[in-house]
Amino acid sequence: MTNKDIQTNPIRWGILGCGDVTEVKSGPAYQKTRGFEINAVMRRDANKAKDYAQRHNIDKHYANADELINDQEIDAIYIATPPDSHKYYALKIASAGKICCIEKPLAPSHKDCLEICDAFQAKNLPLFAAYYRRSLPRFQQIKTWLENDSIGKIRHVNWHLSKPANEMDLSGKYNWRTDPKIAAGGYFDDLASHGIDLFIHLLGNIKTVAGLSTNQQGLYDAKDAVSACWLHESGITGTGSWNFGCSQREDRVEIFGSSGKIEFSVFDDAPLLLKNENSTKELFIENPENIQLYHVQNMREHLLGNIQHPSTGETAAHTSWVMDKILGNLEAL
Repeated sequence: MTNKDIQTNPIRWGILGCGDVTEVKSGPAYQKTRGFEINAVMRRDANKAKDYAQRHNIDKHYANADELINDQEIDAIYIATPPDSHKYYALKIASAGKICCIEKPLAPSHKDCLEICDAFQAKNLPLFAAYYRRSLPRFQQIKTWLENDSIGKIRHVNWHLSKPANEMDLSGKYNWRTDPKIAAGGYFDDLASHGIDLFIHLLGNIKTVAGLSTNQQGLYDAKDAVSACWLHESGITGTGSWNFGCSQREDRVEIFGSSGKIEFSVFDDAPLLLKNENSTKELFIENPENIQLYHVQNMREHLLGNIQHPSTGETAAHTSWVMDKILGNLEAL
């Protein structure tokens, strides 16, 4: 589609994998964005695809991915399937010459991410990744504080995320999020990628990173305890710890500066705290009902040439490189 086409005609989206994440978090955001439409959905279970389409007032539904990808009335596709299938579908979409947004992580490995990015770059096609926190107002406020030197020179970021084992973990039932064939780091892959990607957005790319990971509980085969340290290209240091077998849930980020610090949560709707030499400020910024709304609206603005979208295939690939380094899936520098 040309820029003129985008200005005058709605972009017709299809969703591959209309599961839980698309019910409230993402799907309605596409329907609420001016100039976007969802015209088709696909799910391997034909009855579930039909049910989703009827409930969300979507015209077409498929049980076969190729039929959706090759539908001439679809301009762009949102991949919302588990990560192990992202590359398979993304390469087909690039070959079909269509715009694409892929759920995070972009792919289970940095190598796969690079193959996806290369395919879209070769066709000069827009590729987005659903690291939607980069577009949320609450995190844009943190970015503004940092850019305004509200805590002076930025020195260090630290994140601790922990939670108890859930009912599914304890039951031994299958969960793709803890299947090492899909997510070697288990919940680390699913959750930590959000925060690490956000830190890269706020503080710049990471040039050196190392980590340790293990399985402490033995409830599943994926890793359940991870720690890491890293260095941003700007010279800011970082540390993180993620444990999914602790007694209580905790999600705490601290960014330390030469004259203050900022505290916040990656996942919780907790207030932002700014503490510096002059005062302590507490600010609550509510997230939208459909959490990907600003991310999706920014895709529209990007396609119109008005802004550079903060979350692209390239930025998501860098996040995957960091994740792979932490888990020891890449050789150390």
